[in-house]
Amino acid sequence: MGGGKGSDPEGDWMALAGTTAGFEGFEDMADAMLQDGPPPRVGVPAIAKAPMIIDTDLGGDPDDTVALVVAARRVPELRLVVTSDEYGGERARLVRYMLDLVGRPDVRVVAGSDLGNRRMWVMDGVCPADVPRQDNDVVGVIDEVCSGIEGRIRWVGMGPLSNLGRLQREAPVLVPRMAVTQMGGAINYRDPSRAEHNFRVDAEAAIRMVPELERWNPSFVLSDVTFNPAIEITRESALYQRWGRPDARPWERVLREHLDRWTAKYPGSMQHDALTLAAALLWPGVRFVRERVALDSIARMSLSADGVEIAMSASADYPAFMTWLDEALS
Repeated sequence: MGGGKGSDPEGDWMALAGTTAGFEGFEDMADAMLQDGPPPRVGVPAIAKAPMIIDTDLGGDPDDTVALVVAARRVPELRLVVTSDEYGGERARLVRYMLDLVGRPDVRVVAGSDLGNRRMWVMDGVCPADVPRQDNDVVGVIDEVCSGIEGRIRWVGMGPLSNLGRLQREAPVLVPRMAVTQMGGAINYRDPSRAEHNFRVDAEAAIRMVPELERWNPSFVLSDVTFNPAIEITRESALYQRWGRPDARPWERVLREHLDRWTAKYPGSMQHDALTLAAALLWPGVRFVRERVALDSIARMSLSADGVEIAMSASADYPAFMTWLDEALS
């Protein structure tokens, strides 16, 4: 709402320019806006400054931890982190530890859905024993956080849609307030026999929530775009080398340890979730198209004229993103 107390017309204009740049066919319009600069006052939605909730299954692939650190350092509006696909509360403890290392004790943490999975966890023993177990009243904490906020809230999904599904069941009035940017889904997944990971881990939640979210214009950052070696961090990457310097900050040391443990099993960590965070921040290097999609009985996504309409990622400027990521972590 432009012009009100505490409004930021230039920030709102940048959000509109970023949104315009994010859709194919509107690049020229975005370029013209950026060249001309913002009008002195403009009444566009201030979603770029809206409070943020992150939903993450941090503790497996390091891309969640990288994204969390970027958000903690670059998003002052970050209010809450909810964990998904929990590992007995250890993901939430690790989130609390990382937020404290980055200097964000103000951000609340709540342990979310525990689906009983134990495979995607590599961080045993990293979180100090004195970091307490976190609250697990997901709906209560989200409701409390939202009660002090006017307008919409940015929800950045980096794990399965389990917590959104629980909100829909137990507090449906909260779901329309969420401007959802979700990492997940794929039209041409690398293994056609199964759904993309975040959808596969809780297929029931994905099947239920994708149609439910349609009326509130969700954005999905698909694996088709995020699964690309151009955004992979490996032991040869400059970021990894930086995290191992003698003067590395404590959170950098944890990132290096996380990547060491992950790369004992896998070649590297593609930054699915950091790219999703960039999209949620309206960084214009992720381009979206509007398509109709359907999910089958195991949550595989396909284009369908009879499906639900979403904004889905079509491409990304990978070199520009890695520059953005390097700056956010420097």
